[in-house]
Amino acid sequence: MTMNNSSDKLGELKFRILDHLNVIYADDDTDAIADKIINLMQYAERIADVKYHCNLWDENDIVTITYGDSITNDDELPLDTLHDFFDRYLNGVSNIIHILPFYPFSSDDGFSVINYSEVNQALGDWNNISSIAQDYSLMADLVLNHCSSRSIWFENFKQNRQPGADYFIECDPETDLQAVVRPRTSPLLRKTETLEGTKYVWCTFSHDQVDLNFSNPDVLIEFIRIIKLYLDKGVKVFRLDAVAFLWKQAGSSCINLPETHEIIRLLRLIIEHYRADAIIITETNIPNRENLSYFGNANEAHLIYNFTLPPLILYTMLSGSSRLLKQWMMSMPPARSGTSYFNFIASHDGIGLRPAEGILSDQEVSNLADIVQEFGGDVSWRTLENGEHRAYELNISLIDAMKGTFEGEDQYQIKRFVCAHAIMLALEGIPAFYIHSLLATENDYNKVKFSSNKRAINRHVWNYKDLCETLDDEDSLHCQAFSQLKEIINIRKRQKAFHPNATQFTLHFDEALFSFWRQSQDRSQSIFCIYNVSNVKQSIALQDINLIELDDWRDLISGYEYHDFRESIHLEPYEFVWITNN
Repeated sequence: MTMNNSSDKLGELKFRILDHLNVIYADDDTDAIADKIINLMQYAERIADVKYHCNLWDENDIVTITYGDSITNDDELPLDTLHDFFDRYLNGVSNIIHILPFYPFSSDDGFSVINYSEVNQALGDWNNISSIAQDYSLMADLVLNHCSSRSIWFENFKQNRQPGADYFIECDPETDLQAVVRPRTSPLLRKTETLEGTKYVWCTFSHDQVDLNFSNPDVLIEFIRIIKLYLDKGVKVFRLDAVAFLWKQAGSSCINLPETHEIIRLLRLIIEHYRADAIIITETNIPNRENLSYFGNANEAHLIYNFTLPPLILYTMLSGSSRLLKQWMMSMPPARSGTSYFNFIASHDGIGLRPAEGILSDQEVSNLADIVQEFGGDVSWRTLENGEHRAYELNISLIDAMKGTFEGEDQYQIKRFVCAHAIMLALEGIPAFYIHSLLATENDYNKVKFSSNKRAINRHVWNYKDLCETLDDEDSLHCQAFSQLKEIINIRKRQKAFHPNATQFTLHFDEALFSFWRQSQDRSQSIFCIYNVSNVKQSIALQDINLIELDDWRDLISGYEYHDFRESIHLEPYEFVWITNN
């Protein structure tokens, strides 16, 4: 690179940074802020060449979501144990690891961050993190909206010291805040004693999670410093936690505000010009239309969580009807090149219900809540503007949620469980498995009891030796589910038609069948994905699928070859086929 070219690239990057800063901080010295950012990121030394509208993923990408200590071993750091588990059981199966917040924390299993620049010593250190990042693509959380009330920033706020004295949002308790959208029922404002007297600070989630004031550019600079650290330690994928709530404005809903979108555009610009293959994913557990807005014009999130998928998949499998799932899928726009959906059906949190608003009726949500409780789970609630409470989240492990149907428990638990994941694996987007779904971990009632946190029901901690024993036991539920999931994952990874951005069309058969067609981007491969989502045997004529008779067709799952196009496919309860011509 010549000096002039380097100077030109730096000047162009600064111009683009200023474009965003002038929108967010119009009343501040944006030129000085831009210079701080450029110096922090050391762009004078290198600027990555970014290719726009380029897919940074393919059909081989499989994500596993886990806590740093989801698996522990005596006398070993949990991050070492986790690394060993992946090498032993998931090498060649999953290539992307999302380690949930691995920083020192005070509550919420990591999401009340005390210090963003350290690794929780109970898990390991930065060497452990970097070691994992060398062998797998590492996804990490950037908990932007709030930090712990025990952080040095908040302690400094109470003492009127920097950094932190002006990092939080103060609000008069008499202010009308009824329009503010809340995911929790706790009071929004926290009464806090400081050197300057009593103050009330904004807490969207809990009083241990104090919202940060991004209208102060110093807060932005702090997080850019943190981003640079994470990039240098090997983080490739940045999950922007609770980012929809980032910007606050009195009299508004304080969710999905324009400034929030502008900050995401700025962060993407900063990150991808340091590491061109870095990826941003927004965690926005909100109704589907609003969630889609976080793609921006292919200049915000590379990936968005497909939050509508978990409740709809669950409802489909429990009702035996694909009607709502098909309606939703037909409404989903194909992701543009350079963007994709992040598909999952279980996570460290519960199964969120807000993304299904307008899709599931109140009665259908009530049915889900009732059956989840019957299967040993629980329900979390949120407060509406009128003071009413509405079901916000279903708290249950996915294997237990699949115990039966709305008619009660039956013998198809594992088949239903695997079928649900097989749907996720074949859909447009990148599939992500929560580790306790891969392992078919059941509800952990002791963890709920000792933590008083409903979400803990799906946050079990496995002893590594016990886990190895149960995964080696062919008769165990865990071994059976894990083995079947690995088998279909490996099949999926070999199909070009399952590229996250390959063409997808919904097919229309009986409601007990959920079906769609995928075609590879070079049009060389077609796959017809057909699932029996009911507990009753189903049949479908090959002629109704409209296979091209000049091609040779076979089922990727069973290996069965189709020669007589007058025959029918017969699917047992929760059985599925992936019929390919290649």
